[in-house]
Amino acid sequence: MKYYFPALLLLLFSCSPIADKGNSDSITRTYGPIGSSAMVSTAHPLASKVGKEILLKGGNAFDAAIAIQFTLAVVYPVAGNIGGGGFAVYRSTDGQVGSLDFREKAPASAHKDMYLNTQGEVIPGMSTEGHLAAGVPGSVDGMFKLHERFGSLPMEDLIQPAIELAYEGVQLYDRDVENINKYQELFKKYDHGHNQLIKETPWQEGDVLVHKNLAGTLSFIRDLGRDGFYKGIVANQIVAEMNRGSGLITKEDLANYSAIWREPLVGQYKGYKVISMPPPSSGGVALLQLLQGAEQFDFSKTGHNSAETIHLMTELERRVYADRATYLADPDFFDVPVDMLLSKGYNTDRFSSIKKDQSTPSSEIKEGKVDIIESIETTHFSVVDANGNAVSITTTLNGYFGCKVMVKGAGFFLNNEMDDFSAKPGVPNQFGLIGNEANAVAPEKRMLSSMTPTILEKDGQLAMVVGTPGGSTIITCVFQTILNVIDHGMTMQEAVNAPKLHHQWLPDRVLYEEGTLDEALLGELKALGHEMEPRSALGKMDCILVLPDGKLEGASDPRNYGTAAGF
Repeated sequence: MKYYFPALLLLLFSCSPIADKGNSDSITRTYGPIGSSAMVSTAHPLASKVGKEILLKGGNAFDAAIAIQFTLAVVYPVAGNIGGGGFAVYRSTDGQVGSLDFREKAPASAHKDMYLNTQGEVIPGMSTEGHLAAGVPGSVDGMFKLHERFGSLPMEDLIQPAIELAYEGVQLYDRDVENINKYQELFKKYDHGHNQLIKETPWQEGDVLVHKNLAGTLSFIRDLGRDGFYKGIVANQIVAEMNRGSGLITKEDLANYSAIWREPLVGQYKGYKVISMPPPSSGGVALLQLLQGAEQFDFSKTGHNSAETIHLMTELERRVYADRATYLADPDFFDVPVDMLLSKGYNTDRFSSIKKDQSTPSSEIKEGKVDIIESIETTHFSVVDANGNAVSITTTLNGYFGCKVMVKGAGFFLNNEMDDFSAKPGVPNQFGLIGNEANAVAPEKRMLSSMTPTILEKDGQLAMVVGTPGGSTIITCVFQTILNVIDHGMTMQEAVNAPKLHHQWLPDRVLYEEGTLDEALLGELKALGHEMEPRSALGKMDCILVLPDGKLEGASDPRNYGTAAGF
């Protein structure tokens, strides 16, 4: 059976207006799907379908998350993966919280200057395309670590839906087709005909993409466990692929990889407990800094996306991203000053220079120069089960289809996460983020990330599960979505749908979604000294909100074709 869900139908379902019964004025509000017991929200309807089915079979949120991760590797190859990595934040039904770091690592033979020429300058493209851009994948080990600690259904039951989809094929959406057609030449350059996405005539919406080699790889993982990927036939295929393109990943790198359980970062915002990812993600630190800054202002009074609110958010963001560039890295290799960055005294002082009537040039915060912010393709999913367990996972190949290298015979793309290191201090990566010596390449080191899987609770109860793809814009999109619910009183779907903006210190300009700010508002922001630049979209949120009656509202971003599904 072929699987196909009309995108328009899903969009209408996820964004249908419902009268707010709690509002005496009967204002029509926009809610996502409502579930009385459980909810999943993912970037692809088939992944949501699989996650929901696992929950209906009696699986818990962790089981559903694992099944979703493997399914996304099939149905969403632009970012879903077994050749990449990511982060998970969880809250169990008894209130215990934790996080799992399954971020990729640099191969053992990697070194600080590996992307520099003899003059010490960065070689363009070397860290983003081709075999040398790939870090050691962490997704498969991460899923087995998650299952070992929290899984309730057999692992083979969680992988089997992805195998069946890979064998039977999945019909493509228009955005799938656009991305796959766009990268045909790079696929041909690096994959020499063994990539199932290569096609001599353009792909069309509704075409069926079959992943037989990937189905075989997933079958090895199902039958042999972790060793089905990190040892044996698949590991041999990865190393052979490295040898074909002068990559660095070895059998030893694969066998030695291990995901790490880490203590999550925990902060407070207006009565909410905020649980997020610690380094090597920069997301949790930056988010909690931004929320500390937001508490110094009354955004509920200044209003959603008013000139004053946008100005103040921008001023907070430029300072936090400057800190990101200076201080954050893999804590196993660098003493990251998390306590300092999250101390009230530090942030009170950090934000004290903000002026309500004038922007602060980024050059006055820290010197630097960046000319680009490029797109990034990650994916996020949120799960809450009937017992109240919650999982927030962000996972990625980094760029669209990673380094564009598909492992011959194995059917999956490798990541280009090595670009998330600082190839050279002060030189931006593919999406304009500056790094320092702290994030330099080193053997077996994890590269810095912006992924920000986050869970909120209120009065000791689960309140919200949030996250998004978007590279450097992840942090600011999560920040604004939380403000939209807490400060601006939005439903989860309204918070996800709302226009987003982004500033990351450098380049010194505010990105906004095209057509969402009127000319008068743009004029006010320019008068305050902000340079404004339109973008087609920012963020692709997949979130869950616990409503006052205990029901769950799922919200998947209309900027993408995902969906939320509950029962």
